[in-house]
Amino acid sequence: MYHLPVMLSECIESLNIRPDGTYVDATFGGGGHSRAIMSRLGPEGRLYAFDQDADALANAIDDPRFKLIHENFKHLKGFLRLEGVRCVDGLLADLGVSSHQFDEAGRGFSTRFDGELDLRMDRRQELTARTLVNSADEAELAQMLRLYGELPNARQMAKAICRARAEAEIVTTFDLRNAVGRHLPRGMENKYLAMLFQALRIVVNGELEALQALLRQGTELLRPGGRMVVMSYHSLEDRLVKNYFRSGNFDGEVEKDFYGNPIVPLVPVGRKATVAGDEEVQRNPRSRSARLRVAERVSGEGNRK
Repeated sequence: MYHLPVMLSECIESLNIRPDGTYVDATFGGGGHSRAIMSRLGPEGRLYAFDQDADALANAIDDPRFKLIHENFKHLKGFLRLEGVRCVDGLLADLGVSSHQFDEAGRGFSTRFDGELDLRMDRRQELTARTLVNSADEAELAQMLRLYGELPNARQMAKAICRARAEAEIVTTFDLRNAVGRHLPRGMENKYLAMLFQALRIVVNGELEALQALLRQGTELLRPGGRMVVMSYHSLEDRLVKNYFRSGNFDGEVEKDFYGNPIVPLVPVGRKATVAGDEEVQRNPRSRSARLRVAERVSGEGNRK
């Protein structure tokens, strides 16, 4: 299977789908979420899906109500306008790396396989993880690993990478593993490697900047009462989503009008993030870190046709 959707029923129920509505699946992947949305749509309903990974195109749904757009979701608003869409009734984004991407050794997403150190979601772009680890200076590397991997020993890891590449270019995932091997705490090797690869992946793909663009543009596109449903897999993403849903900005500080009323474009649905149940975690261990948050559009000029 290309990808096993996480919390599928929770995502679909949270969208509150109208049969004649217009919806967006910002992270199409294997199409599991999209197919579930399509099953709720009537003849007048429409679904627009985005995916920057060319591999996902093979999973496109053959249905006149469906359109798959091969682009990064940070371009959401512009490409929907090209389709004549200026407002939508709901948006879903599953921010995780797909099972297919993890299992393709040549993509470099998994530390289990020795493949080229790539980590690009969109292979049309130039920057790869191989370029990054061989060209960034030690201070830059340390900052990346600390900020985006939240690695306690980011400085030592950066130093080790620079020392290794001085001997020979770091080309593959195993080259990188070997370079930092001495700095992987016993019993926590896989966790630290995951944090290292997460940091590189976030930088290579500009993931946090893209997420911010998605949240802003998605809010502008939503009709009043429309839902935004976002599933994240690490604290950096989840913090951005939580703050934005609560306050309409990424700092989490709620602005108020003259009378002390909060000025917010969205209202969170539910007080806490939804997490996968024990049965699903047992069936799909990758769902363990998932956090699902939902918000509803309250008002705004950006919702008018």
